[in-house]
Amino acid sequence: MKIPSSTLVFTLSVLSLSISISCATSNPILNDFFQCLPKYSNSSYPISEAIFTRENTNFQSVLLSYIRNLRHCTPTTPKPLAIVTAKHESHVQATVMCAKQHGLHMRIRSGGHDYEGLSFISYISNTSYIVLDMFYLREIDVNIADESAWVGSGAIVGELYYSIAEKSKVHAFPGGVCPSVGVGGLFSGGGYGPTMRKFGLTVDNIVDARLVNVNGTILDRKSMGEDLFWAIRGGGGASFGVILSWKIKLLQVPPIVTVFRITKTLEQGATDVLHRWQYVAPNLPKELFIRATSKVQNSTTEAGKKTVEVALQEKTCLTKCNSRCQSLLTTFGACCKCQSH
Repeated sequence: MKIPSSTLVFTLSVLSLSISISCATSNPILNDFFQCLPKYSNSSYPISEAIFTRENTNFQSVLLSYIRNLRHCTPTTPKPLAIVTAKHESHVQATVMCAKQHGLHMRIRSGGHDYEGLSFISYISNTSYIVLDMFYLREIDVNIADESAWVGSGAIVGELYYSIAEKSKVHAFPGGVCPSVGVGGLFSGGGYGPTMRKFGLTVDNIVDARLVNVNGTILDRKSMGEDLFWAIRGGGGASFGVILSWKIKLLQVPPIVTVFRITKTLEQGATDVLHRWQYVAPNLPKELFIRATSKVQNSTTEAGKKTVEVALQEKTCLTKCNSRCQSLLTTFGACCKCQSH
């Protein structure tokens, strides 16, 4: 009797998964989960290659690869039973459906840093869980013609900015200031940055998304409906499904912007500068955004003493270095400099 090729491929896929993974764990629920995965994933992209259990030699390195807060790198930090590093959208669908079927709690991690650890740590007591890691799904497709781009949830902000700059010097996207932030967390959390006074929040410039719901179905803005589309833009994408990618609106910016950075310590009048900033910043033109940060550092005037340094900085002043901008910054004791966007 001739066995259909599709059945043969599926059977071999299950066998491969069984040999490579199930023998490495004694957890029956996890074994059932592993056996379930090939049923819902594309056989052309073997999901067995994307799975790491605690017994796998690469498990620790995969887990730690995107952990930036050392507090979450301790032996007592809760760890997942397994990590699925999705390499194809069908891997996401399979993970969601099989986790649901077998009662496995799931955390979702994109490609950036998460200082609270919510994307890879379950804080539910005595609950086993897995991590669905999205960092391989980081493709970015920029379309300057219609001023848009599709961005995979595993990409980071710096990659997005670089991809846009490769195609255009007069387009940008209102994301954050830290290039290592993952777009999955930034977009689903709201997103603010240096251009928000001019262009709004990050979520104000998202026009579509592709999401895997609890039933493993891929939805776009039209099929998910406006209520769900509204919710994933600021309500946390992982609360409503797994977002595969986002479509964003690119905005036109000048090719030359103004850069400034002012630092003052307490001994140099930082308190007065910060007080003045609170009254000046809200009344500036929308093209100008001044961010104030503070940090403790060693005093330069008294050995062994600590002081506080306040920094006023940003890269989005007016469209060119003009007298108004320079006059404003002079009141803080600094000058501005032009540089390419």
